[in-house]
Amino acid sequence: MTRSGVIYHLSAIEVTALRFATAALLRSARRKAACLFSGLFLSWYAFAGDGALPRPLTESLRRAGIPSSAISVFVQEVDSAKASIQFRAEQPRSPASVIKLLTTYAALEILGPAYTWATEAYATAPLVGAYLAGDLILKGYGDPFLVTERLWTLVQGLRARGLKHIGGDLVIDNTYFATVPENRGRFDGQPDRAYNAHPDALLVNFQAVQFTLAPNPPSASIQVIVQPWPANLRVKNALRLVTGTCRDPLSRLQIVISPDKSGSTAFFGGDYPARCGEVTINRVVMPTAAFTYGVFKRLWLDLGGVLDGGFRVSSTPAQARRIYAIESHPLAELIRGINKYSNNVMTGQLLLTLGAERLGAPGSKEKGITVIELWLNSEDLRFPELVLDEGAGLSRKTRIGAKSLGRLLLRAYRSPYMPEFLSSLPIAGIDGTLRNRLNKEPITGRAHLKTGQIDGVASIAGYVQTRRGQTLAAVCLINHHGSHLGGGKKVHDALLRWLYEHG
Repeated sequence: MTRSGVIYHLSAIEVTALRFATAALLRSARRKAACLFSGLFLSWYAFAGDGALPRPLTESLRRAGIPSSAISVFVQEVDSAKASIQFRAEQPRSPASVIKLLTTYAALEILGPAYTWATEAYATAPLVGAYLAGDLILKGYGDPFLVTERLWTLVQGLRARGLKHIGGDLVIDNTYFATVPENRGRFDGQPDRAYNAHPDALLVNFQAVQFTLAPNPPSASIQVIVQPWPANLRVKNALRLVTGTCRDPLSRLQIVISPDKSGSTAFFGGDYPARCGEVTINRVVMPTAAFTYGVFKRLWLDLGGVLDGGFRVSSTPAQARRIYAIESHPLAELIRGINKYSNNVMTGQLLLTLGAERLGAPGSKEKGITVIELWLNSEDLRFPELVLDEGAGLSRKTRIGAKSLGRLLLRAYRSPYMPEFLSSLPIAGIDGTLRNRLNKEPITGRAHLKTGQIDGVASIAGYVQTRRGQTLAAVCLINHHGSHLGGGKKVHDALLRWLYEHG
């Protein structure tokens, strides 16, 4: 060793001391590097260990004014045995429409993806030529998607078999389900809103009419287009076409639905700005049986048929003869409509079908819930915090934890019916309730997720494929005043973006 040109020789003790000093310096450097890396790593998180949340998520919560106590998160790679994020994951929360994941997946496993519903037509008297000297009976088994086009298929099939003139009544047999009181406004005081329709064994077109308001400036008028138009629905159009800007096209309108014994009247009044263009609204206009009768009669008359009588609700007599029937689309197809577009009444139909199929007709909400609970126990999916008040997510009594939903998603991913279940979920930026979210981003098309939203609740759950190709089961439940107004969505999107990049 040299110092100012002078050579020095180190003793063995000095060499050993130098080695220890060098090792200490290296250890110190490593500790500093580790601390630096740890700091950079933890900068993504609010805190370390179990219960960690990504930093972008906590920042999004802060901006939305949502406390961390109001959120539950569960994330786990589908091939992993341990969750990567658990934050208040066992706390019971209101899931809103995310609970449809439980109803639809249980139905796939219990009924099978090929399960179908029948809708049958019976006659109480012989058909003489084209004349039926008695009643025609329609018996339903709860088809969730008996839309107008499907009912037209049944009507056309009857006409093709020679029936033209029905001399008696149209009898509605909806006894496969227990009767549900028509208290449609119980949830939010909006009884004519389509999402408040009740399940029924013979439910046509979700019990809803689509009204399209179509301005016609040359004639200074507005046409009310009705689809379907039940024969017992009267429409009174007192709309006035006005000039000016279009802000909220429905804010200056008066829409009154007035049911009566035979049908209903829909009144439209008020000012409608021409610049608003066409606007479509869906409304429940009358009780279920009256609506089914009205739609059937309209289709029957349009195809040249004659119906002498009215309608009544009754069971099918033992001596009645089945003359025609149609089958629904299979369950695997129908759950796409349920999950992608969050159809509440279809979910209710599915829940009551589970009850009827496994515990006997008439199907009821209580029987359906029992069937799902028995199935969960048989699959060792015990969710002690679960309170299942109905299957669609409208009830404010329903509760479940994020971890339980996550376990359900993991179980579904290992199921033989995983492709059918996965394809029923909205795709981020592509379709369903996620069509206008996360558009034109790296995560677009890489997340299949069910959304849920009612007052004070914003939820999301499903599968996310990360940039590295991993598949995550992810659940985020938010229960906080005002979270449904947009802040909850921003928090969800922050989580999903982070999971895609770093999950």
